This record gives sequence, structure tokens and C-alpha cells, in this order.
Amino acid sequence: MNEIDQIVHEHSRYLVRIAYLYVKNWSTAEDIVQEIFVTYFQKSDQFRNEASLKTYLTKMTANRAKDYLRSWKYKKDVLFDTVFTSTIGTEEAVIEQEQLATLEKHLFQLPIKYREPLILFYYDEQSIAEIASYLQLNENTVKTRLRRAKQQLKEFFEEEDEEVMGN
Repeated sequence: MNEIDQIVHEHSRYLVRIAYLYVKNWSTAEDIVQEIFVTYFQKSDQFRNEASLKTYLTKMTANRAKDYLRSWKYKKDVLFDTVFTSTIGTEEAVIEQEQLATLEKHLFQLPIKYREPLILFYYDEQSIAEIASYLQLNENTVKTRLRRAKQQLKEFFEEEDEEVMGN
């Protein structure tokens, strides 16, 4: 296995999951990661080993995903998906899908400054210190953002519960 194959094999699944947490679409996440690998291999001489390769690729993936979310293509895809797609499945699958969609909806309502530390802490299982280093923030700022993100998620769910109980 050559170096390129080894790096792709070692990091692709993880990076696709990270990209998905930003863009909410597996196909788009895979495209982003593919672009990241192409960019990395074209410019691998710029990698200075100041951080691990995984951290470097993760940062590239997060930045590319953020760029995608600001793009016209993303806005067009969201409109198309909203208008033209629907999901059909067993009752259990539908309930599970609704719960995941609700969590996802609330997660993506959070500003990126709160969403990102939450993803890195709970999904990527990074420590506060690692997140602070990665985001170039003070550790107390990361703790504050995590606390505020959790509080906002809690409020989203409480509001939704009130709407359900009130109707």
C-alpha cells in the first residue's frame, strides 16, 4: 500500500463523518473529503508537522464544509431536497428518523461558534484543551461555548415540548 492509499484508508471514514456533521448530506460530505485529499496531495509539501496529520486534515475538512455551507450550491440543494424528497419506512424507522431529524435540526440552529465545540467534544471526543488549541481559543471560552450550546439545545427541546403539549 503506497503512502496515498494509506492516508486515505486511515482517515477517510473519520473525515466524512466530520464533514457530514457540518453539511448533513453523506454524498456532499464524501465529495468534500475527496476534495480535501486532492488538495492535500497537491500541496503536501506545505504540511509542516506542527500538528498531527489527522488534526490538519480535520481542520481542512471543517473549513471546506463551512465554505460549502456559504455557497449557492448548498442553498439550491436544500431547496431541492425540501421540495422534492420524502422518506417512507416502517413506523419505528420513521420515529427514529424524526428524532434524529429533530436533534439535527436543533443542532444546526446553533451558531457555528457553539456547534463546532459541541461536535468536537461529543462526537470527536476531544478534550477542552484540544478544542481550545484547534479553534485557537482560551479553554474558558470553549467551556462557556459548550455550556451555552447545551443550554440552547435544551431550550429548543423545551419549546418544542411546550408546542406539542399546548396543541
